[in-house]
Amino acid sequence: MSYCEVVLKMDKNNVHVHYHDKEYGYPIYDDNELFARLILEINQAGLSWTTILKKKDNFFKAFDNFDIDKVSRYGEKQVKRLLSDEGIIRNRLKVAATIENARRVKALQKEFGSFKKWLDHHHPKTKEEWMKLFKQTFKFTGGEIVNEFLMSTGYLPGAHIETCTIYKKVLSKKPAWAKAAK
Repeated sequence: MSYCEVVLKMDKNNVHVHYHDKEYGYPIYDDNELFARLILEINQAGLSWTTILKKKDNFFKAFDNFDIDKVSRYGEKQVKRLLSDEGIIRNRLKVAATIENARRVKALQKEFGSFKKWLDHHHPKTKEEWMKLFKQTFKFTGGEIVNEFLMSTGYLPGAHIETCTIYKKVLSKKPAWAKAAK
């Protein structure tokens, strides 16, 4: 059963309904928002997406709204604060990956102009090619994390089935190259 079909059966106040209808599969143009989505996907590893969606606001607060410049400068004081924050996933490896990945995104921004431009530069790729590239570029990015990040941001197809009421809305927001690659 697809995510779309599952969400249709949920109460309209379920956290998945908002995510499915307003965020999932839509293109993201802001580097901090792309970084946030990547980090949320990383934190989901081994947990349910429901857990992450329920803690999403806490993550944004704890990580300075995923401001890449700020997160890239985090030191031991911020790590201790994050590991004691009950509102987020308190996993030392995931926190360390977040900080290191902010630093890596900053390097990509310096080389390509933005994280978004780096993604666009490498598009299109197969799922396997993307996984290899992310594994070489970032920390804590396994296959499912990469797949969900790329689907949720419109770089890989499959976020919505064609019969989903949101499918056409998402498609209308994508750049021309993405529409052709659907």
